[in-house]
Amino acid sequence: MDNNLYKYVLRLADSSLILSHRLSEYCSKGPFLEEDLAISNVSLDLLGQAESLLIYAAEMNDDAPDADYLAFRRDEREFLNFQLCEIENRDYAYIMARQLFIDVFNNLLYPELAKSKDERIAGIAAKSVKEVRYHLKRSSDWMKRLGLGTEESHNRIQEAINDLWVYTGEMFESRDIDKAMAEQGVGVEFNTLHAEWYKQVKDILAAGDLETPPLDSYYASGSWDGIHTENLGFLLTDMQFLPTKYPDATW
Repeated sequence: MDNNLYKYVLRLADSSLILSHRLSEYCSKGPFLEEDLAISNVSLDLLGQAESLLIYAAEMNDDAPDADYLAFRRDEREFLNFQLCEIENRDYAYIMARQLFIDVFNNLLYPELAKSKDERIAGIAAKSVKEVRYHLKRSSDWMKRLGLGTEESHNRIQEAINDLWVYTGEMFESRDIDKAMAEQGVGVEFNTLHAEWYKQVKDILAAGDLETPPLDSYYASGSWDGIHTENLGFLLTDMQFLPTKYPDATW
């Protein structure tokens, strides 16, 4: 097994999987019907990405019989998702601020991954490009609507941006794994996306009369090593309940 490739694919898969579950928790709670459907569709898009990547990861790991095993049988320290993806749905402003940060990142990442020398990664990424482009358009529009809306909506989205900013730097934390994948033409070294990500986020927020926190802020870290916030344990308890409670069940 190519351990670098396995962990690289797993980091992408886990981030999509965990964020998908977070968004699914908001199903039926959207501010209006159209948006409720939209947030559910984004969740399904991310779940589809996660499934394709987990299937690929399972094929590389002799100890993982299938994608379901990787999703439902690993414990918290085995997940490599960005901490940002696991932060709880405090309110709709938090959901959309978190989504914007991830959407800008994915919109930069997946077009590059579509050029990968690894045919599986390239195929999954090419299929995802259209999806992440739509996700970014939607979250960008919400930044304007909330930022230019009422005084309360402006203050709440700014608060969410400020609070979640601490988790954004981790997305660009470079390790030997992503460096190796970039050198082989398989993946992207995440920190090479940071400058453009910051520029795009700043432009989008400015259009909503919102302030962008400074680059030299403190950033949380650790998910490359399986270290997470307390949120992930609670999320996994919910997500993995049925497979854990009924390990022999079939569907």
